[in-house]
Amino acid sequence: MTTRIGPMTTRIRRYRPEDREAVEDICVRTAHEGGDSRPYYKDPGIFPTAFAIPYVVLEPDLAFVLDDGSGRAVGYVLGAADTPRFVADFRSEWLPLAAGRYPEPSGPPSTPDETMIGLLHHPERMLVPEVAAYPAHLHIDLLPEWQGRGHGRALLRTLFRALQDKGVPAVHLSMVTANTPARAFYDRMGFHEIEVPDPGPVTYLGRTTKE
Repeated sequence: MTTRIGPMTTRIRRYRPEDREAVEDICVRTAHEGGDSRPYYKDPGIFPTAFAIPYVVLEPDLAFVLDDGSGRAVGYVLGAADTPRFVADFRSEWLPLAAGRYPEPSGPPSTPDETMIGLLHHPERMLVPEVAAYPAHLHIDLLPEWQGRGHGRALLRTLFRALQDKGVPAVHLSMVTANTPARAFYDRMGFHEIEVPDPGPVTYLGRTTKE
């Protein structure tokens, strides 16, 4: 999909290895309730390590970016077609690569960074029985200046089509409940809440991949 904005034409394309730095930056700048995580974390690089780069490494065919027309990624949507399989691959293939920079805390987390590192080391947290009917899951982020222009909708539709091509009928996501603008966006995109006992600070949403 291409969209002309001013002198440049944006387009959605597949992730390329040279997009990695931009994807990391987007993740860091949108990780704290939809805003910049850098004021709140000593090493906000934990966010792309846990929530972005594993997807482009393990499932690159479900990784798409919004290109601003100059080749720079300014947003992305990342998916996993089969959550249990992704969790297994995350533990066996990704975690050994990431654990050196982010070793598992020896006790209960005492800082925001340690809380996020704990999530990195426990990918089985993604195995929530109540979402089993929605086998795929996703992450989507756009830099603030690129939000509110229809790009998020276009990114999600691109992922939905890719999941349909793989025969995946439904997809879910988890979001920080406090991020109310994101919830409004997902509601407009046809997601509905999935009841999960004791979900903590997050809400689970799901929908079919059909438009």
